Amino acid sequence: MFEMKQYIGGMMPGANLKSAVKLGRAPVKHVISVIAALFCSLSACAVPTIDPPLATGAVPPIATTDPTVKSARLASAVQGQVKVALLLPLSATGQTALIAKSLKQAAELALFDASTTAFQLIVKDDKGTPEGATQAAEEAVTEGAELIIGPLFSGSVKAVSVVARRKNLPVIAFSNDSQAAGPGVYLLSFQIEQDVQRIVSYTATTGRRRFAALIPDDDYGRQTEQAFRVAVASANGTVAVIERYPAQANAMLEPTRRLVEAIRQTDAQGQPVDALFLPGGPEVLASLGPVMTYASLDTSRIKLIGTGGWDHPNIGRDAALVGGWFPAPEPRGWQDFSERFSRTFGSTPPRIATLAHDAVMVATQLAANPAGTRYSASTLTRSAGFIGADGVVRLKANGTAERDLAVLEVQKIGVTVVAPATTSGAVSNGSSALGPVN
Repeated sequence: MFEMKQYIGGMMPGANLKSAVKLGRAPVKHVISVIAALFCSLSACAVPTIDPPLATGAVPPIATTDPTVKSARLASAVQGQVKVALLLPLSATGQTALIAKSLKQAAELALFDASTTAFQLIVKDDKGTPEGATQAAEEAVTEGAELIIGPLFSGSVKAVSVVARRKNLPVIAFSNDSQAAGPGVYLLSFQIEQDVQRIVSYTATTGRRRFAALIPDDDYGRQTEQAFRVAVASANGTVAVIERYPAQANAMLEPTRRLVEAIRQTDAQGQPVDALFLPGGPEVLASLGPVMTYASLDTSRIKLIGTGGWDHPNIGRDAALVGGWFPAPEPRGWQDFSERFSRTFGSTPPRIATLAHDAVMVATQLAANPAGTRYSASTLTRSAGFIGADGVVRLKANGTAERDLAVLEVQKIGVTVVAPATTSGAVSNGSSALGPVN
């Protein structure tokens, strides 16, 4: 697995969460507030009935031939309840458990805002394993769930998809491993390919067309490099230099030295590099910045560009990264969500928390539709998409998500929007400085 390396606690898509959760913001110390206690127990969360329940005899057809599943969903429909399952690694250890808890709290926040018919969120512990996810999914089906939200890990998503497809049940998951996506299995996460396409295409519109890259030598790095090469070619640019560094700590010094020397040689040949691509999250950047300074890279001339992993607080503390660009949703949405989360639960959410919030938001928005159609493929992939904490997201038929991404510039304090949010294929030179956004 190469998922979630950049999206945990202020990060975006990347590698295995179990080895990368430490890349996040400051450790999350969750304090359950009085409001949180009002929501639900670990087993299920419910929103009071607002609209009248479906009348007996007015229940639309249930879109499955499985008698057990059909019976459970029919009973829920008759009672006027819409059941949706949320699968998270709640009993995992360390940072993974903290992240799971934050995802659960973010889902509760969406429930608090919901205005829908009776809606029940069935929270299941998938234990962070494919086997645990399979069991949790089977339990959710038996209890009448019409939609599964989660899991987090790629292997767990693939395991759940087997159960879900057999039962004709859609899934909205959090992995950003595109190989886990497919018809009926939608990944709400930020996709590496779109991330890279957005930043490279925008950079090219500024006249910078000769690119270098320093990329980790792991599964995430290989996927990112492939996306980078495709994006540069699409922008009619040139990949002048690529260096790869081992995943071990303090192993990037020598590859960085070679990279800087190669960039100097291209300068001497009259073909200077215009932009340097540095994918990665906070932990990687914390090491890369000083290394760049040590290697005397002239960042006043070469524009540093990154992925959504740069989207974390205090990135501007590293002087080498100030002025760099990275793709991310418009920051106001995240800022508003983060403030609401902190007021409710007494802690700062990890950056990934918006995924759970937005997934439940989608589920509650569609809950008023007729059973059998409310979570159908045509409904979930509607062209208008959905507006969540991170702006517009559109679920595609192939299971990936398309987002509107802005280009942000690192400041000493906060960030500035240098290009407003568009889909990855569209670019803009517009400027929309919002001032510091922490």
